[in-house]
Amino acid sequence: MWIAVLTITVIALLAGLALSFASRKLPADAGELVEQVNNLLPQTQCAQCGYPGCRPYAQAIVDGDAAINLCPPGGDDTVRRLAAKLGRNVLPLAEPYSLARAVAVIDESLCIGCTHCRSACPVDAIVGAHQLMHTIIETECTGCELCIAPCPVDCISMRILA
Repeated sequence: MWIAVLTITVIALLAGLALSFASRKLPADAGELVEQVNNLLPQTQCAQCGYPGCRPYAQAIVDGDAAINLCPPGGDDTVRRLAAKLGRNVLPLAEPYSLARAVAVIDESLCIGCTHCRSACPVDAIVGAHQLMHTIIETECTGCELCIAPCPVDCISMRILA
């Protein structure tokens, strides 16, 4: 009886060690890697990368369908973190985003305070109360342009920062 218990204990111990070794040496599950990449992205859901949100962009990066340098809100820091995580070379931010940064600007004399733009902003860069003038926090704006379409009075435009 003791031999059977000892044999089962040794088998369980060896199986546990083998699984522990395998989990460290084998590549991560693709779904887990996608989640890890997604967690490195800024979660602005701005679609400037060409994908409808950060999760689909993360999936495309892991699948090899997208470069790691397409996220303007994340900037160079995110590119470096993605490169380190995936073992890829650090790339400069993709061309349209590396030359100049665009931000939204509200013509405050036309703003009616409808809050449609504020609701559409994925990074909460628009401040203002209902039926009062709104303004954009320039340092928070990612330039995604998602606030332009919902504005009923067309008081939002984009400005290129030098």
